[in-house]
Amino acid sequence: MKVLSIQSHVAYGHVGNASAVFPMQRLGVEVWPIHTVQFSNHTGYGAWRGRVFDGPAIEELVAGIAERGVLGQCDGVLSGYMGSPDIGTAILGAVAAVRAANPAALYCCDPVIGDTDRGVYVRPGIAELMRDRAVPAADIVTPNAFELNLLTGLPTGTLAEAKRAVAALQALGPRVVLVTSLATDDTPGDAIDLLAGEGGTFWRLRTPRLHLDVNGAGDAVAALFFVHYARSGSAALALGMAGASVYGLLRRTAEAGSREILTVAAQDEFVAPSETFPVEPV
Repeated sequence: MKVLSIQSHVAYGHVGNASAVFPMQRLGVEVWPIHTVQFSNHTGYGAWRGRVFDGPAIEELVAGIAERGVLGQCDGVLSGYMGSPDIGTAILGAVAAVRAANPAALYCCDPVIGDTDRGVYVRPGIAELMRDRAVPAADIVTPNAFELNLLTGLPTGTLAEAKRAVAALQALGPRVVLVTSLATDDTPGDAIDLLAGEGGTFWRLRTPRLHLDVNGAGDAVAALFFVHYARSGSAALALGMAGASVYGLLRRTAEAGSREILTVAAQDEFVAPSETFPVEPV
């Protein structure tokens, strides 16, 4: 399997491509990473150095890959943090080029916009681009609960509301939706849910809630879910595998008291999760 992964990158730590590429490689995927930003570290530290690339820079790299004559071998495109609207346009151009070369290729869009704690943290225009162009072009989208609310304008306070919001997002175009970090009135205080929807059917995976403050877990779960779904064609199987792997990664991180997720030290969790959880139809 070969995946073109277009998202942010940090030299220190694990977010964006620095979180998504290695887990996919550990699963045997050949990854072609293109970085939308190159930062010293993730912005959660409050200070960082580096720069945001522009759309033409992304287009130039995609053109160079196309000149190798290999786009037809690409099984899918994964996108995350975009940095600027013109980067979003470049990513959608890359998706179109890959699909032209391989109509079976999938596009997984992690619509990085914000979260409950910080609100919207992307530049102006990104949220609208996600809603109006990126999500409709995607086969798979992986929002967190905050992003699902924002993209659909619908609440997710109950399981029924969350399912309606997923269906509304699917109505925009994507056939598969994975909602990460979901807490409804049905979720125990010591747990967190992941919810996947496809074809009118929904599945939930519930894991213990871990008390840690890290960045990059969403990038990893999107990548893992994408690979498992592309290989199996089953949202339920992909949910079970990706959810178990990320829980193992975060548990190992919490036990170590690390500020950064232990992407390398906990790498066995990506191929053989140490703990699994039931995937429930809901």
